[in-house]
Amino acid sequence: MELMSEGPPNPEDFVTLDDVFSGIDLVDRQLIDLLSRRFALVRAAAKLNDGRFNLDDEERRRAVLSAIRRRAFEQGVPVGLVGDFWDRLFDASVAFERQARERLRAGNE
Repeated sequence: MELMSEGPPNPEDFVTLDDVFSGIDLVDRQLIDLLSRRFALVRAAAKLNDGRFNLDDEERRRAVLSAIRRRAFEQGVPVGLVGDFWDRLFDASVAFERQARERLRAGNE
């Protein structure tokens, strides 16, 4: 499965500040594209989840956050920022899935 058709830019390829800003803009667009794909997967989960999977699974949340923080540390990304972002992403994803399930039950999706 290919996630990004255009890979992230290599910082060593840039020679001007404008080039760097263009690279940052590209990464920002890719982040939005990836978040869109992630929420499409959450929507798919809402369709497939018949209620057996607990949306508030704290054990899964802790495991994912631990793995994400470890990966951030290994790649030199601020761990606190990543942890805060993923906490909010988890909360938003759970709320999004609940809303999608409600729409499905109401026949609106």
